[in-house]
Amino acid sequence: MARKVIVVMPAHNAEATLERTYRDLPRNLVDEVILVDDASVDHTVEIAERLGLTVIRHAQNRGYGANQKTCYRAALAHGGSIVVMIHPDYQYDARLLPFLVGFVDQNICDVMLGCRIRTRAEALEGGMPVWKYLANRMLTAVENMVLGQNLGDFHSGLRVYARRVLETVPFEANSNDFVFDSQFLAQAAYFGFRIGDAPVPVRYFPEASSIGLWRSIVYGFGTLGVLVRYLGHRSGLIRSLLFSVASDV
Repeated sequence: MARKVIVVMPAHNAEATLERTYRDLPRNLVDEVILVDDASVDHTVEIAERLGLTVIRHAQNRGYGANQKTCYRAALAHGGSIVVMIHPDYQYDARLLPFLVGFVDQNICDVMLGCRIRTRAEALEGGMPVWKYLANRMLTAVENMVLGQNLGDFHSGLRVYARRVLETVPFEANSNDFVFDSQFLAQAAYFGFRIGDAPVPVRYFPEASSIGLWRSIVYGFGTLGVLVRYLGHRSGLIRSLLFSVASDV
């Protein structure tokens, strides 16, 4: 299969930032952009269609995880050999995609993440709330220890996947909510995929999407729950569909 880089954007009410995110995508790298709209009530769909994106619409709001499921099904169906997931909120610097994609394209990593936290000072000066920084550091440390990884940011909204990852990981068994991301990385680690990351500057501003404190607390406990299921499945104490082969799901 010839290399085809597909960018997927899980979108919900992204009219203020979508075009800026799209304009930063390297034209000589990206073959197709697929936007999945999760029942936005603004002009996200109209802007995406004007920009020439492939648009898939959810008639009802299904949640962030369900949006990603549609994204990945579409990317695989459209022949993507490398799939980039980026939030269309202009928080991540999409101009750095050639470097992230390169690690996957050269078979160095199977998954690459854009790391928002190179240093504490940069993260905080970039606008990351202190409570979010502290929660990220604690969760990332625990995830690295449990999953045997050495990543700087487990909770990035900029990710690059080799096709084989999406074909192997049983992501259809995952949550339709935000904990989908934590589940996916735990699954990638369980199936032995090589996960890496590289520093990517981020922007925090009012239009950039971000879950609040209460949803973050729920997400944090959900992530810890994923790690418990991971350890339970690996030890044979429980059987979790999250870590079963896709054909068993």
